[in-house]
Amino acid sequence: MNEETNIAIEEVDAVAPPPKARVEDAAAPAVGEARQRDYLDGFLSAAPSAPAAGEPGGSVYDGIIEALKDIFDPEIPVNIYDLGLIYGVEVTDDGHAVVSMTLTTPHCPVAETMPAEVELRVGAVPGVGDVEVNLVWDPPWDPAKMSDEAKLELGML
Repeated sequence: MNEETNIAIEEVDAVAPPPKARVEDAAAPAVGEARQRDYLDGFLSAAPSAPAAGEPGGSVYDGIIEALKDIFDPEIPVNIYDLGLIYGVEVTDDGHAVVSMTLTTPHCPVAETMPAEVELRVGAVPGVGDVEVNLVWDPPWDPAKMSDEAKLELGML
């Protein structure tokens, strides 16, 4: 396999630039045919649709977040939402709410009462039917989950 490959080298002084695309050069529709609509036509001028009630920005979802911000940790003067104890809120179209939360520690003195209070407060939000509260320990809570407002309130910023 001793094949020699010869590569031709050509030196040039300059290369002609490629032609620029011009609108006039685009293929015009045939006589009698309408110009094809641009796929973005109307998209950019359309108003954004309002979020569904159970999505972030929706009335039910925002109501649930506000209800969670009214629940305070008894040992720390910060609400449980800003404290980072709420890991997720899901709302179905029929008003079923699922809240995933944790506590600062498994030995927290309100471990038995806090999930019940969350269920009660979220259930009182207009538009919410059933409420399910899932108490999870993974990932464990740590102070990095707190909002900047909570850190400021506790003198951590």
